[in-house]
Amino acid sequence: MISQLVDDLLAAHDPATTDRLEFLRARFDAGLAWVHFPVGLGGLDLPRGRQQEVDEALAAAGAPDNNPRRIGIGLGMAAPTILAFGSTELRQRFLRPLWTGEEVWCQLFSEPGAGSDLAALATRARRDGDDWLVTGQKVWTSSAHNARWAILVARTDPDLPKHAGLSYFVCDMTDPGVDVRPLRQITGEAEFNEVFLTDVRIPDAHRLGAVGDGWRVAQTTLMNERVAIGSRSAARESGMIGVVAETWRSCSDGRTAAGLDRLLSLWVESEALRLAGVRLRQQLAAGAPGPEGSAMKLGFARLSQALSGFEVELLGADGLRYDDWTPRRPELVDFTGRGAGYRYLRAKGNSIEGGTSEILRNIIAERVLGLPAEPRVDKDVPWKDLPR
Repeated sequence: MISQLVDDLLAAHDPATTDRLEFLRARFDAGLAWVHFPVGLGGLDLPRGRQQEVDEALAAAGAPDNNPRRIGIGLGMAAPTILAFGSTELRQRFLRPLWTGEEVWCQLFSEPGAGSDLAALATRARRDGDDWLVTGQKVWTSSAHNARWAILVARTDPDLPKHAGLSYFVCDMTDPGVDVRPLRQITGEAEFNEVFLTDVRIPDAHRLGAVGDGWRVAQTTLMNERVAIGSRSAARESGMIGVVAETWRSCSDGRTAAGLDRLLSLWVESEALRLAGVRLRQQLAAGAPGPEGSAMKLGFARLSQALSGFEVELLGADGLRYDDWTPRRPELVDFTGRGAGYRYLRAKGNSIEGGTSEILRNIIAERVLGLPAEPRVDKDVPWKDLPR
C-alpha cells in the first residue's frame, strides 16, 4: 500500500520539476507526512514504524523534505498535542501548514519565576466573552522571532492549586499584544527570546483541552519534546561523537593513551545512547511517549557536554578560539558546522532546555524506577496563597 502511494505521488509530482511547497502539500494530502496520523490529517492510520519506509523511498527519489530541524517545535511538540486535544477544526487548520513548514511554531511555557517548576507560572488568562485575554511574561522561547503560532499555558483560576488552575491555548504571535525581545547567549547568538504578553486576545476555539486541564495537556507536549530532543535518528558515529573522533584522528599533538581510553568510553556511551534511541522509537510505534523519553534527553545532555569538553582539551589553546562573535538570530542550532569553542559553550544549555537535568532525574526516579516521590507541601494550596 505504502509503496504504491509513494509511486503515485512521485508520478503525479516529479520532484525534479515540482515546486518544493507544492510537493510537500501533495505528500501531506497523500497521507505520507505522518503515516501514524489519521487519514485526512497527513496520515494513513498505520503503525508509526512504517514512516521510515516512506522517508527512505522519497529520499532515494530526490524528493524535498520539510526541513524538520527548522520546524522541530511544531513537529515534535505542537502537532502531537493538537492531534490529542485539538478540535476537528483546529487539526484541519493547523497540521498541514505546520508539517509543510509554512507556519513556524514556538513554545510559551517557561517564565522568569516558573522554569523547572512550570506549574507555578503566573501568566494570566481571563475570560472576555468568547475570547481570553492573556497577560504575562515568558522566557527562553526558541524561534519566537520567526514563529507564526505558539503553544501557550496560562493560569485561568488562581483560586485552585497550581496544577489545577491552568489552561492550554494556541496563541497568535502576530497579535499586537505580543512583544518578542532577543536574549543574548554566551555564544553571542540570540536563538532564544523573552516574550511579553499584554491583553493578547485568544479565541476560546483555540483552547486545547478543557478549562483547567492545561497541566495534563502540557504533559503531552513535554513528553514529546524530550523524545524529540533525545531520540533523533542517527547513524553510527554521527553527530558530536563523529566530530570529536575526527578531531582525535587529525590532532596528533593532543593524543595520549589516557585520552584514547576516554574517547573510547565516550564512543561506547554514544553508541549505547543511539541504540537506546532506536529502541525508544520502536516503543513509540506502539503508543504515545512516556517518561522513558526523559532518560534519553538526560543522557543526550550529559554526553554532549562531555564530548564538547573533551574536544576543547584535545585542541589545547586552539580549542579556546571562537570562530564568530557576530551577533545573529539563528533559526537552527548548528553543533557540527561550527568550531569547537562554539560547541563547548552551546552544549551548556543542553542540561537546561527541554527540562533541566535535575527535574528529569526526579521524573525517572518517580515514574520509571518507582521510587518515593519528593514531599510536595504546596500540592493542595491555592496558587494565589503561595509565596512568590
